[in-house]
Amino acid sequence: MKTTNRRAWLGRTLLGTAALAAPAIVRARNASARVVVVGGGFGGATAARYLRQWAPQVQVTLIEPATHFYTCPFSNHYLAGLRTWDSIGHSFDGLRRAGVRVVHAHAEDVHHTARTLTLSSGQVLPWDRLVLSPGIDLRWNALEGYDEAAALRAPHAWKAGPQTLLLRQQMEAMPDGGTFIMVIPDNPFRCPPGPYERAAMVAHYFRQHKPRSKILLLDAKQNFSKKALFLQGWKALYGDMIEWHGSAQDGQVIRVDARTLEVETVFGERHTAAVLNVIPPQKAGFIADRAGVTDHSGWVPVNGQNFESTQVPRIHVVGDACLAGPMPKSGFAANNQGKLVAASIAADLSGHVRPAALYANTCYSLIGPDYGISVAGVYAAQDDGRIMDLPHSVDISPLDADAAFRAAEARYGASWYAAISADIWDR
Repeated sequence: MKTTNRRAWLGRTLLGTAALAAPAIVRARNASARVVVVGGGFGGATAARYLRQWAPQVQVTLIEPATHFYTCPFSNHYLAGLRTWDSIGHSFDGLRRAGVRVVHAHAEDVHHTARTLTLSSGQVLPWDRLVLSPGIDLRWNALEGYDEAAALRAPHAWKAGPQTLLLRQQMEAMPDGGTFIMVIPDNPFRCPPGPYERAAMVAHYFRQHKPRSKILLLDAKQNFSKKALFLQGWKALYGDMIEWHGSAQDGQVIRVDARTLEVETVFGERHTAAVLNVIPPQKAGFIADRAGVTDHSGWVPVNGQNFESTQVPRIHVVGDACLAGPMPKSGFAANNQGKLVAASIAADLSGHVRPAALYANTCYSLIGPDYGISVAGVYAAQDDGRIMDLPHSVDISPLDADAAFRAAEARYGASWYAAISADIWDR
């Protein structure tokens, strides 16, 4: 499929996915129904907003400890100096205007039989449906030596916030000619292309401020999202500044010493960094485990028809915490999932037929200020609840595209961020 045609087709698909038969479900019969949503990110905030829109008589409560949500998407741009910190932060005022009750607290426990959620404030909230979008937690000590204390010296910056600010401060303080080492985990993890975009954004910062510096990527995998495009872009913009070692090149790190900023690989090689960015293995956020919806993998299996937990009824899980087949753990995917869950719950409460379970995703990545790349796909849930790629729907930016094409992709990515932020928080 040609890229221009694919974009037009994907756009039409997204419009259909976003609509999700909304006119048919604008009145819920059960006016006393209570839906509690945990997590104010791309999945949870979307589900809360659209449930209020499509079933306005339902009581929707959003639980989110932060008063402003800072997005992992585009946090790499902040590291590069291409965005301000405030530009990736969003308040919940728009959701309140939409009729969502927003409570700033941590979700601590779930009681299945009583259908209650206990908050860090001690408040107990009853629910008829529970939507969890808790994002990720880090698997401390999955890499020997990398615990929560180690992250204060070797930040992961895989949750946008203080860790992102710390990593930027360390980059600024690093002497020119130093080595920035990034440790990259095996799949699955949040945002598959994220580490490789980060490498490019760090390289962009170094080109401007510390041109003699090097970046070493130690990767537990041999392949990664948009690999050929990243390798080509790194070379074109940064020459030999970025060096990537996959698992076949002894890239798998097994031990971290945050005190000395040293890492050890599976074959015994040791590397010392001036700045050490360790992205450890991950799992579903804490409350998913407390709710009993995780499996042995640490993630949440769901029914792709409505993202209901396969283990606990009436609990839906969206975003990075869930296992959604070929759908990546991305903000775009979480937004799509949140809309489908909102439509499904509204349909259930109103006695209407659930919408068709169609989903879409596009992941934009920036290699330089005017050099963007992307991958896109459309997915459908099967009768057994599995999510599959639609035939011929997955497409990727072409190799060897000209400068105008790359610049257009960079603009598309910025436009996507502005549009999805407005869709979720900023209206």
